[in-house]
Amino acid sequence: MSILLNRASKVLVQGMTGSEGSFHTQQMLDFGTQVVAGVSPGKGGTKHLGVPVFDTVREAVEATGADTAGVFVPPPFAADAIMESSAAGISLVVAITELIPVNDMVRARAFISARGTRLIGPNCPGLMSPGERAKVGIIPNHIANPGEVGVVSRSGTLTYEIIQALARAGYGQSTSVGIGGDPVLGLSFSDVVELFAADEETTLVVLAGEIGGSDEERAAELIGRGYPKPVVGFISGRSAPPGKRMGHAGAIISGTTGSPASKVAALEKAGVKVADTIEQIVELTRERLGAARSS
Repeated sequence: MSILLNRASKVLVQGMTGSEGSFHTQQMLDFGTQVVAGVSPGKGGTKHLGVPVFDTVREAVEATGADTAGVFVPPPFAADAIMESSAAGISLVVAITELIPVNDMVRARAFISARGTRLIGPNCPGLMSPGERAKVGIIPNHIANPGEVGVVSRSGTLTYEIIQALARAGYGQSTSVGIGGDPVLGLSFSDVVELFAADEETTLVVLAGEIGGSDEERAAELIGRGYPKPVVGFISGRSAPPGKRMGHAGAIISGTTGSPASKVAALEKAGVKVADTIEQIVELTRERLGAARSS
């Protein structure tokens, strides 16, 4: 099984005919994703990569039944693209675009929340369900294997490294979700962790956070209230000085809020084993799965 995305998901790609959209749509098709439409205003009625292109999301949904959107639209137009998909009835939007203005995202999130649309990102690598041969985003095709570990992370590159390390050690993934590192995001750690709790074939969750914000602490509170599955944690950016932005726009420590120490302490209080390295994530996954199977 998987969360959010499966082999039945019908995906449209906004900005599919651009260079980034073209490259990653081809990768999604190669992985097995059911990409049913592209949306590029002014290019409706054509085909690109063998996929029909439409001028608007609404036209694409009416013609193909698409229920999921991947956004590869330049920053000035990306928030409008997200809202266009929501207005057309898309249930899951995955916004890969980075550098979307914060005010635009505040407006977009309010718009889609009122319509019940789920958003992953922006500024994220997307998500992948290996056993379902389904992917929306930019996670490399070759690094994952199907399995029972759910992965949720804020960092794109770290997501890839964790997936690959787990897969090489024999621990495949049910779904891997990169939620993004911007200040205004869609799904949070808590949202994704709750979805994994309900997935029968996810038996362990890896939660990889970073400095800045309090999303990891909120997830720790949820886990501490009696989460039904073992969780392995990891917090990156432990050497970052307070007040300095490190990579992601949300990765800023303000006083003790958002510090690695506060996140690690919150997770450990909730019963989460927190790794110091990616290698230790694998070791703790082995340990926690072994304990769960023997109990």
